[in-house]
Amino acid sequence: MTEQTSDAILARMMALHPKIIDLTLDRVWRLLAALDNPQDKLPPVIHIAGTNGKGSTQAMIRAGLEGWGKSVHAYTSPHLARFHERIRLAGDLITEDHLTQVLDECYSANGDESITYFEITTVAGLLAFSRRSADYTLLEVGLGGRLDATNVITPQVSVITPISIDHEQFLGNTLAKIAGEKAGIIKRGVPVVVGPQPDEAMEVIEDTAMRLGAPVIAYGQHWHVHEERGRLVYQDERGLLDLPLPNLMGAHQIQNAGAALAVLRHLGADEAACEAAVVGAQWPARMQRLKTGPLVEIAGAAELWLDGGHNAAAGIALADVLAKLPKRPTHLICGMLNTKDVTGYLRPLAAEAASLTAVSIPGEAATLSAEETEAAAKSVDLQADTAENVTEALKAILARDPSSRVLICGSLYLAGAILRENG
Repeated sequence: MTEQTSDAILARMMALHPKIIDLTLDRVWRLLAALDNPQDKLPPVIHIAGTNGKGSTQAMIRAGLEGWGKSVHAYTSPHLARFHERIRLAGDLITEDHLTQVLDECYSANGDESITYFEITTVAGLLAFSRRSADYTLLEVGLGGRLDATNVITPQVSVITPISIDHEQFLGNTLAKIAGEKAGIIKRGVPVVVGPQPDEAMEVIEDTAMRLGAPVIAYGQHWHVHEERGRLVYQDERGLLDLPLPNLMGAHQIQNAGAALAVLRHLGADEAACEAAVVGAQWPARMQRLKTGPLVEIAGAAELWLDGGHNAAAGIALADVLAKLPKRPTHLICGMLNTKDVTGYLRPLAAEAASLTAVSIPGEAATLSAEETEAAAKSVDLQADTAENVTEALKAILARDPSSRVLICGSLYLAGAILRENG
């Protein structure tokens, strides 16, 4: 008999439901019950929802908790290079043998019942977490919150990072509707840390929290954070912290750090843990400088960067980062999914980029064609053309401008492909 691998089981799981996304918790509850409810056996949970900054905020909370001497499980999605990235057990990525075991167990327990890929793999993560001791479990919502497969627990604290328009086809076409879905993670009596929000979203969050008797720990009310003279200054009712800037780049990471610090302070963490949160966090494909690999060798004297932001708010944040970097001609290599607002993403970047070369995302059925991305770039007055792939795009840019800055951007799926090929 051929030995099973996690990739083989994951491929079978893709066929268990005709849709990639089908928001409901019924299938998840059924499978959890068949596995003796592992969600009830987790270490204390910190549950994180929001449109932007979930992963970065989780990475900072984890760095802070580990700096405090705690062991931490962490669940995140999507993965970039390997599925194993989604499940971190007490600090370490799940091993191939362990992943294969829990995936096979979930697949067998599910039988022939319909269940989405994200649902069954989330259950596998919860099963793995339930069997390994740790001090905390960090769960990042996949999509929305109310009907997300992670929303089967009662956490010690909930977190809602900034909300903006995204995934309208699943969550609604207004900030209020989207905020209602995100606020679905708020549980009765459980404190919720809330990052900066548009007024329309904040009103929904506060109404939900009030109805459930959940204490709100909100930016601008209960905690404040800003950059001052090259330092991060955080203040809450416990006092002031004067910390180094986050090692994750961008003004938006100041706000993400603030939410992480609010969580850590709520849990009673010391100042050393708070400093570890901002200086120790690592999060790939968030304005990541590529320093090794075949593409870097091709780049020569050019800087090569990678970012996986993919909505209008991410475009604004990325443009802000580029504006603050040392002046150098910046060329974008961009590939996006056809479910995203490509024009909204590119509009703020047009002021910071000299050109854009559009590519299709390899292996992704939902990729926007290079020609469509090119047209969107031209619609916001960004000089644009297309290339067959990232390598060809990079070579063409270097032929014109050999010592420029090149940013590969537009989708986490494109970023994942780059990290796999350039590892």
